Amino acid sequence: MRWRGKRESNNIEDRRGMSGPSMGSLGGGGGMLRLLPVAFKFLGFKGTVIAIIGVLAYGFFSGNLGSILGFVAPSQTQQTASTPVKQSVEEKELAQFVSVVLADTEDTWHEIFSKAGKSYQEPKLVLYRDSVKSACGFGSAQMGPFYCPVDKKVYLDLSFYDDLKKRHKAPGDFAQAYVIAHEIGHHVQTLTGISSKIHKAKQKLSEVKANQLSVRQELQADCFAGLWAHNANRSRQIIESGDIEEALTAASAIGDDRLQKQSRGYVTPDSFTHGSSEQRVKWFRIGLEKGSYSACDTFSAKTL
Repeated sequence: MRWRGKRESNNIEDRRGMSGPSMGSLGGGGGMLRLLPVAFKFLGFKGTVIAIIGVLAYGFFSGNLGSILGFVAPSQTQQTASTPVKQSVEEKELAQFVSVVLADTEDTWHEIFSKAGKSYQEPKLVLYRDSVKSACGFGSAQMGPFYCPVDKKVYLDLSFYDDLKKRHKAPGDFAQAYVIAHEIGHHVQTLTGISSKIHKAKQKLSEVKANQLSVRQELQADCFAGLWAHNANRSRQIIESGDIEEALTAASAIGDDRLQKQSRGYVTPDSFTHGSSEQRVKWFRIGLEKGSYSACDTFSAKTL
């Protein structure tokens, strides 16, 4: 991916220098419970259970259990202190890369929104290490990147990219860019009111039907990631040989079927919340090839 020398975003919120395990101040009830779907996305059932046990054990012995679960109001929790960020040369370059990709998504979505007569509101991207507090609850590196619609921020621990490369066998800078573009896709869904409609609709549905709606929402975010790649390459020629294959490998690597197979040895389609590997690849391709917002209407599609 041709990213060096490109504009960096002003919307990076670097919390990697935060000291002290403040897992409270979560912006409302529910705490880490709100992030269970995110954990399951990357860890599977067994991995999520292990992560929860670890977090709860930490909360019990540190006295922060109520804060972690979201039962303590933000005013009751202790804030963490900030120290200068210590980072390796490789991590510094990766943080710069993330900033450039975020800036490129800004350029793309400003253009798309402007053509529709609307204004694009840029999100913040929070860099953190190990654990983080968001308006949606407590997050950890094991849960992978996530977007919080309450504070309109993307949360990313850079160590996830090492996990993407080694555990999921999806290396490459464009695979990394795809992950960011997918989360920005959720931000677009929030700005356009899609996320709110989905949230309300799911409350009236059975678990299976609600999961199916979640799959459509996630696949649209994949399509939006492809849409970003299409427009960014058309306007700024960022794609190099092998980049598309990297993104497709990443999309396939985090399909529900593949993750479930890895974590527990069998697959239960009714529990899918993000889509199969085949579906995720398909909808990224649609966004990439069509390059239009309307092509990403996964909710009207008869088949996924």
